[in-house]
Amino acid sequence: MISWQTKGMSAMRLEHDLLGDYEIPAHAYWGVHSARAAENFPISGVPIGHYRSLIKALAIVKEATAKANLEVGELDEKVGSAIIAACHEVAAGKFDKEFIVDAIQGGAGTSTNMNANEVIANRALELAGYEKGDYDHIHPLNHVNMSQSTNDVYPTALKVALILEIRELIKAMEYLRAAFDAKATEFRDVIKMGRTQLQDAVPMTLGQEFATFARMTAEDEQRLKEVIPLLSEINLGGTAIGTGLNAPAGYAEAACRQLSELAGWQFVVAEDMVEATQDSGVFVLVSGVLKRVAVKLSKEANDLRLLSSGPRAGFGEINLPARQAGSSIMPGKVNPVIPEVINQIAFTVIGNDVTVTMACEAGQLQLNAFEPIITRALMMSIIYLRQGCYTFADRCVSGITANVEKLRADVERSIGTVTALSPMLGYENATLVAQTALAENSTVKEVVLRLGLMTEQEFNSILGDVDSLVRPND
Repeated sequence: MISWQTKGMSAMRLEHDLLGDYEIPAHAYWGVHSARAAENFPISGVPIGHYRSLIKALAIVKEATAKANLEVGELDEKVGSAIIAACHEVAAGKFDKEFIVDAIQGGAGTSTNMNANEVIANRALELAGYEKGDYDHIHPLNHVNMSQSTNDVYPTALKVALILEIRELIKAMEYLRAAFDAKATEFRDVIKMGRTQLQDAVPMTLGQEFATFARMTAEDEQRLKEVIPLLSEINLGGTAIGTGLNAPAGYAEAACRQLSELAGWQFVVAEDMVEATQDSGVFVLVSGVLKRVAVKLSKEANDLRLLSSGPRAGFGEINLPARQAGSSIMPGKVNPVIPEVINQIAFTVIGNDVTVTMACEAGQLQLNAFEPIITRALMMSIIYLRQGCYTFADRCVSGITANVEKLRADVERSIGTVTALSPMLGYENATLVAQTALAENSTVKEVVLRLGLMTEQEFNSILGDVDSLVRPND
């Protein structure tokens, strides 16, 4: 039950829609359509106002359409000016709490569009010197929604919001990459064993391991940058199904130009508006890239959890910064809570990708009715990933330390170093050395010398300096 339904606590105003009259709190900027939607969809408890970028994007789109309608002579100058001024305030975040409809909703986003129309109209009425709800002067549908449909406004606003959010995610990933790079430099000369399939492989440095994390992050930054231009094609002006019904000549081009100026990004009018109105493939692509980011972040988190396992009965190669007590029963236990939250973010993003995939597939004929859940899933994924990157960098990666002596000792005792001897000994003799060293709990050097396979001088020329193994071409 939503709190504003407790009538009598404040003055009310009466609004009307096709279902009849409805009392709205006099102070509210939303109206009858928003109220009915809030009643109909008490689903997630997360209103659309939670998504700042979406509300900003809606306001930008509405301002662009108002300016376009003024340009083509459809909108009165006084009405248009008030709408534009109201859009500025909505875009700045002054009315986020007035966007009350649930993020998960039926109706292909109509409730979201109606909520935006009503908030902007009522604020415009105030700015023009009228009372909220006095729609004879500025109407949510006749004026704020002029030449528009939810079916072109909503996907356009989503694309604007995604561009805004992806840019912020890229910044967060750059921040995390810098943290990995700093550790790569710090650990440049820390020798350790590399592993394949969790078995000893060949030596490397801890710096190389962290440099890899940085490179993986950089690659995903590039993939995100490549996605943004694909969000630039919009169907604004296509109205209901892309045919442009009720949109005047020149309006689509004007709206696109105005939107580009307001958003600071060059949008283009879709060549085929009918196709663009029903095709949600770009959202599948965006979601796929977000899933890629999540999978690789989770892999990095898994590696850090594994390398820090212990402190005495695990790998124990690195130490993650202690962030909180790890157990209510085991005193002194500290858990890798930050990598664990990164894993959970990844699980959420991967699940959201399935949601986006199914929602896009479920579109029928000239419209996809499931863009609200696509929006919710994509917004959630990007925000979680963005916050996760900052948390990962600040509360985990930047505080990691290395157990240098243990790492070096593991290399010197490792059977994996025999790989470097294989060209000289041959694969079969190298295998014999590895098996014997393992069975006898001896070092590779001890076995090689005892079997007379190499002189000590020969051995030292190859393995005497284990540091040379990690950068053989330096």
